[in-house]
Amino acid sequence: MTGHTLFQRSAAEFLGSLLLLATVVGSGIMAERLSGGNIAIALLANAIATGAMLVVLIQVFGGISGAHFNPAVTLIFAAQREATASEVVAYIPAQILGAIGGVFLAHAMFAEPVLQISSKMRTGLGQDLSECVATFGLVATILGVRRAAPDRVPAAAGLYIVAAYWFTASTSFANPAVTIARGLTDSFSGIAPGGILPFIFAQLLGAALAAATFRFLKTP
Repeated sequence: MTGHTLFQRSAAEFLGSLLLLATVVGSGIMAERLSGGNIAIALLANAIATGAMLVVLIQVFGGISGAHFNPAVTLIFAAQREATASEVVAYIPAQILGAIGGVFLAHAMFAEPVLQISSKMRTGLGQDLSECVATFGLVATILGVRRAAPDRVPAAAGLYIVAAYWFTASTSFANPAVTIARGLTDSFSGIAPGGILPFIFAQLLGAALAAATFRFLKTP
């Protein structure tokens, strides 16, 4: 990365993940409060806010850390030798801690108990398949667009997440750090602890499949 220290890059990953999860959970709480029980309206508001914030955060932090905000993305870049082992070791804890901090911040802003455990069940083959598909699509979007038009990655990633909120049964977590953190909110955006590990496995599988697909597609 451009002249930034590993600490600075990790701090960017922490801050980006924090703001992303504050948006995911905060907009979910706000949407639930204002939607009058209309889940479709609440999901639409949650999706738009999350996608918009993702565009902004990639623009803000992309030049510092690469704006991964996602252990699956970091691992794929490492496998492609675009991230070092030291970055993997530093980035992934920063992403997870930042995501958890963002959940706590959202709770505090909305005067909710800061520490919560989700009771929102997201289990079953359809949900897990959705996470595999969602993460495949996100990683494919990043890998494909950055090769063709790197400056369009922020918009493409944000738009993909908005769409994936709606076409996947899981509402597209697509990120192990996000999944862990959302286990700590009993709000609209939460996931009960029993669904976390299957989601993470599905996400890592989807990311690996996307990387393998693009290795194949770029082979002459």
